[in-house]
Amino acid sequence: MVNKIGTREAILSLVPTATFSILTTPENKETITWGEPVAESDRPTQAEIKAEITRLEAEYDAQEYARNRKSEYPTVAELTVALYDTDDKAALETKRAAVKTKWPKDNSGPVE
Repeated sequence: MVNKIGTREAILSLVPTATFSILTTPENKETITWGEPVAESDRPTQAEIKAEITRLEAEYDAQEYARNRKSEYPTVAELTVALYDTDDKAALETKRAAVKTKWPKDNSGPVE
């Protein structure tokens, strides 16, 4: 899944209660129309919006390992069974350790 962080996500991160619309021209130029609750002084500048997009993208990229791990971790059903079966619990702990090794927090994975 490709994550697209754009103007909308940046504005909502900076001003969570903002109401606005964005019109994009065929040349990919954006025009923001602000709703009433957002005072002129509370509206982020284009530079602030760009900086927030960069920050949000870095935050998203830093969590890649967590997204990769999630798809390989044991299921809730496997966890439930492991609560009652010692052998299943050991196998589950081994599986989790392997996933953590494969997808390290520094996003250098996958490590095979």
